[in-house]
Amino acid sequence: MNGSVPARVQGIYDEVLRRNRGETEFHQAVREVLESLAVVLDRHSEYSEMKTVERICEPERQIIFRVPWQDDRGEVQINRGFRVEFNSALGPYKGGLRFHPSVDLGIVKFLGFEQIFKNALTGMPIGGGKGGSDFDPKGRSDAEVMRFCQSFMTELYRHLGEYTDVPAGDIGVGSREIGYLFGQYKRITNRYESGVITGKGLGWGGALVRTEATGYGAVFFAQAMMETAGESFDGRRVVVSGSGNVAVYAVEKVHQLGGTVVACSDSSGYVVDEKGIDLDVLKQVKEVERSRIDQYAERVGTARFVADGSIWDTPCDVAIPSATQNELGEDAARTLVQNGCRYVVEGANMPTTPDAVRVLREAGTAFAPGKAANAGGVATSALEMQQNASRDRWTFEHSETRLEEIMRGIHDRCHATAEEYGSPGDLVLGANVAGFLQVAGAVHAHGLI
Repeated sequence: MNGSVPARVQGIYDEVLRRNRGETEFHQAVREVLESLAVVLDRHSEYSEMKTVERICEPERQIIFRVPWQDDRGEVQINRGFRVEFNSALGPYKGGLRFHPSVDLGIVKFLGFEQIFKNALTGMPIGGGKGGSDFDPKGRSDAEVMRFCQSFMTELYRHLGEYTDVPAGDIGVGSREIGYLFGQYKRITNRYESGVITGKGLGWGGALVRTEATGYGAVFFAQAMMETAGESFDGRRVVVSGSGNVAVYAVEKVHQLGGTVVACSDSSGYVVDEKGIDLDVLKQVKEVERSRIDQYAERVGTARFVADGSIWDTPCDVAIPSATQNELGEDAARTLVQNGCRYVVEGANMPTTPDAVRVLREAGTAFAPGKAANAGGVATSALEMQQNASRDRWTFEHSETRLEEIMRGIHDRCHATAEEYGSPGDLVLGANVAGFLQVAGAVHAHGLI
């Protein structure tokens, strides 16, 4: 980031601020894209004349609704549900549902806006959207989660459909929640519409590799970056923040490609294991027992748990932030640079702050934005939709091959676009411009709607 919005798009940004007050994460996501688009508007005057950027910055539809449900004690609880159907120029709205106390309209709009360009970069026929609720599934029983999901879907179902809007999982929404949500949709509509939601169980319409897709995809993208520089994962030290779905499978793929992940984390702290994270123990602690990360250190003699400080203090060659938005700040970026980090690849949505991105880019650290690097999840969701539409099921190997092809294609497209628009190696600009051009072309083709 250059720290300022180019004058060419300043007016657009000012209007976004005026119309969406207090939505800081959304402002940040829009600004990051606008900083790349001045060069596009200079070459394509029609995008200014037809207010294309302004139209893409305004969601097609924003849905906010009440979600009442009853807990195990019989007490009535009230949560708020969201679905922002941002842009359908390329296909039905596609994007996850997030259940977390931090969810508000600004968070959902930031995620939905990013999703537009991420989905466009995959080359798949899917638009951008996002949704969720401020409900927290942590500490809730299966019965409570089921009742909440059924209430949530009782309102949301009317806005969904395999040709309209296809949600998936995100933070707080895994296979359990997807099952409850799909069951209620099926019950209300009397249709077994497999393609209406993705991330389903393998026994009832789900796709192989979907669980691994975002983590695998980020590592495939990193591999493509490294190969462009004549390097590989062999012998590389890697730090992956988080220990959820994305992080676990990023660790798995890094190890398969010859690298060593030496640290991972959760909200309680982080563990460092110089011998390399033991994936079996990590999966047992986080996926089976749903315990805190300190349990890993208690079971692995070579590991140490750090409750305070930053995981980015751990020296590494490759950093893959995979937890949540704005987790990697300016100071952490400086530490990474000082410790010789060569690549930062976003596994989560916008986990690196603008100031941190500026530090990395000024230092010459190769940086991959989330809208490109973590597109593996939604790409595989689109592959799940394909399989549902054809009543088919692909093998793990075929699905993983398709995922790798898509991620390499995204990298190559971002790399080529950055060169074409005068910023060789700038994958932020490459991703923003390539995604925008794909969406803008469809927006114009459909007329003023």
